[in-house]
Amino acid sequence: MINEQIRDREVRLIGPDGAQLGIMSAKEAMFKAQEAGLDLVKIAPQAKPPVCKIIDYGKYRYELARKEKEAKKKQKTIDVKEVRLSPNIDTNDLMTKVNAARKFLSKGDRVKVTLRFRGREMAHMSGSKHVLDDFADMLKDVANVEKAPKVEGRSMTMFLAQKK
Repeated sequence: MINEQIRDREVRLIGPDGAQLGIMSAKEAMFKAQEAGLDLVKIAPQAKPPVCKIIDYGKYRYELARKEKEAKKKQKTIDVKEVRLSPNIDTNDLMTKVNAARKFLSKGDRVKVTLRFRGREMAHMSGSKHVLDDFADMLKDVANVEKAPKVEGRSMTMFLAQKK
């Protein structure tokens, strides 16, 4: 709330330089703000009495937006990258997929390893779990198994995350 929107009887006022000016009526505080050529802004409405500060409201909003933008820059989003395998994958192909997963993990992403089954491969689902186990074993130096292999429809999935 700013200026005329403040309807409280009395407020605790803080000056533009940060000095405590004491408890006074809202009208008197508004008068002091106008005298200084600035705005009266309620910064702590839940306090008893509410705390108001004499500041330049436009500059205050700009500073808040800038701080928010800076905080957004610093936060890291973790993506989930997917690596798809088939049950009868050859050793060299598996190594290529392992290297791709290693690259994703080094960037800080999580890796979803999917073992897809097609047609008659569905009959041999239980015997194909070793492909995912081998995959996790090859990456055990850089990754932990976050979620163990689990069958979901026509595929078996496992999640890997970077070791801390």
